[in-house]
Amino acid sequence: MIVAFSVAPTQTPNAEAEMADAVTEAVRVVRASGLPNETNAMFTLIEGEWDEVMAVIKRATDAVAAVSPRVSLVIKADIRPGHSGQITQKVESVESRLAQNGQEDK
Repeated sequence: MIVAFSVAPTQTPNAEAEMADAVTEAVRVVRASGLPNETNAMFTLIEGEWDEVMAVIKRATDAVAAVSPRVSLVIKADIRPGHSGQITQKVESVESRLAQNGQEDK
């Protein structure tokens, strides 16, 4: 499965700095998991089996909860048993089609 999730504190005394620090700790948890992952401006993607992915999301959420009594968590999942490597394959499929149609970025 691939899960896109976003976790952030909703209450911090110094909002911008502490929010960035808390999100950094959440991303650190994801990267330390060893599961395929990527982070962009809005979400962190992680790929693996249900139990391992959800355990990482819980640990990342706990890292944010360490600095905020209230936490926002958004999760979107693509559950496709028997498939792996989809975190990159989906993007490669689109990029390949764009290149075939002459639509690649220049």
